[in-house]
Amino acid sequence: MADKIDDLLKKPLYVFDLPNDLLVTLHQKDPTLLQDSIEYSREHDGLSSKSEEGAADGEAKVSTSCQLCGASFENVQEQRLHVKSDWHNYNVKQKIRGAQSATEIEFEKLVEELEESISGSGSEGSESEADGEGAKESTLSALLKKQAKLSHPEAEEEGGFVPKRKQRDSGNPPLVWFTTPLLPENTSLGVYRAIFTNAEQEESNMVDVIRKKQIHPIPTRPLPNDDSNGVALPSTVTRPSVFMCMIGGGHFAGMIVSLAPKLAKQSTGTEQRQAIVIAHKTFHRYTTRRKQGGSQSANDAAKGAAHSAGSSLRRYNEVALGQEIRALLAEWRDLIGNVELVFVRATGSSNRRILYGPYDGQVLRHNDPRNRTFPFSTRRATQAELMRAFVELTRVKISRVDQAGLAAAAVQSENAQSTKTLTPPQEHQPNKVEEEAILNTSQLQSLIRRSKAPAIVSYLSSHSLSSNYLFHPPSAQVNHHAPMPLHLASSVNASAVVLALLMKAGADPTLVNGEGKPAFDLAGHRATRDAFRVARSELGENKWDWSAAHVPPPLSRAEAENRGAREKADADRAETGRRKAEEERLRKEKPAVDPTTNKGGKPLGVVPKTAEERREEDARGMTPEMRMRIERERRARAAEERMKRMAGGS
Repeated sequence: MADKIDDLLKKPLYVFDLPNDLLVTLHQKDPTLLQDSIEYSREHDGLSSKSEEGAADGEAKVSTSCQLCGASFENVQEQRLHVKSDWHNYNVKQKIRGAQSATEIEFEKLVEELEESISGSGSEGSESEADGEGAKESTLSALLKKQAKLSHPEAEEEGGFVPKRKQRDSGNPPLVWFTTPLLPENTSLGVYRAIFTNAEQEESNMVDVIRKKQIHPIPTRPLPNDDSNGVALPSTVTRPSVFMCMIGGGHFAGMIVSLAPKLAKQSTGTEQRQAIVIAHKTFHRYTTRRKQGGSQSANDAAKGAAHSAGSSLRRYNEVALGQEIRALLAEWRDLIGNVELVFVRATGSSNRRILYGPYDGQVLRHNDPRNRTFPFSTRRATQAELMRAFVELTRVKISRVDQAGLAAAAVQSENAQSTKTLTPPQEHQPNKVEEEAILNTSQLQSLIRRSKAPAIVSYLSSHSLSSNYLFHPPSAQVNHHAPMPLHLASSVNASAVVLALLMKAGADPTLVNGEGKPAFDLAGHRATRDAFRVARSELGENKWDWSAAHVPPPLSRAEAENRGAREKADADRAETGRRKAEEERLRKEKPAVDPTTNKGGKPLGVVPKTAEERREEDARGMTPEMRMRIERERRARAAEERMKRMAGGS
């Protein structure tokens, strides 16, 4: 059994190509009612242990019991029929509502009580439910409607059903969890719900859905004379496939990838699955405002249009990026039309308008049932990030959780909550010593974050505090990560404060935080790390155990300053070169001047604005007082000009 488990978990599990042993024994779990399932498994431990013993002996490797309903079956066919029965579907609804499952006898009694009301229903319902499927839906629906009315009288106004949003405000979890007797009880397998279509998500048995979605990998054939790499051409492997794209910050990445992988041999001789990318493309344009964030269009909408060269370049690039993306989508129209799902991550309304329009000939639409968002955090839009997201979506997640421990913790939490409700806790009142420690902590942390190196040294000296002063309270998360001034200065990259604490205050760089890290390990910038090296150079090797503090070899102050100046100069030259290249490309891409325009680029025949019209345009939005003051200044300047002309004429 252990060897079987090791074989299953040795390689990553691909959702669309699972081992046969795993597929046969797989069954779905209900994570929302974990505690109820644990209690039930304890009550019926005999059935579970029996099936596990049979699997261990090799007699039967198929789980032929339903933990939800408490029934056992002789073979898999009977179990499948049970999953489609009213009894099982009723218990599924009960679990979703947080109620207890019903035994077969209890369910039959509930159905008998409904027979009279069902037989007395209108003729329309009887005619429409003549087939077996309609009768099944009628019995189960009537039973659920009756219980909904008893527990929610207001449901009658909504057709007898409580809306799903009222039943579960949190919505569907992103992962669907499964288990199998081949794995330990504390091991669960998770699959992202987003990789299933809307129709597949509505199925009551997700295991059958996964079994139908299995795809055989495409074997690698001998290399032909062309550049196809021994794999069928993209036109032959377009189905099933998914479309994925990300857009944000001037970056766009799009990819159409087949769900059927190819088998490629590694140098070791073993075969490994590899994704088949049918088409991919990335774009990047300079559209975001450096060191300020946000797109140029968003800034224009908030503060008005800017008139700098950079703003014009960003404005042009936003339009160009949108045109390039829409042209690519039009080129991929047929491929996108054949995909099963569409995964899109678009940050900002302007980026969503680029993809979804509306515009003539748009490809992606808001109401497409294939649309999905990525159910996890993503980084910058690149081809590598798209591939990482595809692997994350299609890999089976393995969770090892002590379910009994979670249930006990939940019970303990509920008991503690009830105790807190009965006896509200008394707030701890800090004494004078603690109040003084909290005040010193807040003052020092504020000075460190503002990089006030002289003020920090003076504060430590005037209040007779150690340079290795421990922040209060120690239980705070920020104080756990940076418990002393040197750790905090290093973590916020205050290089001047680091140097002052080491050189003037005598801080100890070998002390570690709650995570066992010295201050040097928290430095995120080179300037901060150089401050430690400069201190090592000027304090000497015998002052501290610099190896224990993880500080690299010493560096003189002059060398550090020269390197910083060189890096700044290199960065400035690179930025200048990038701007010149962008402006040169902009000039080349601009259309030629229309011959019907004059030298200034203005169309011929256009009447220029008069001085009065220009003054009215400039005065828009001003208050009457401002207009009067500007008018007085204008008249005063006009009078001065007249006086000068008169004096010159005389």
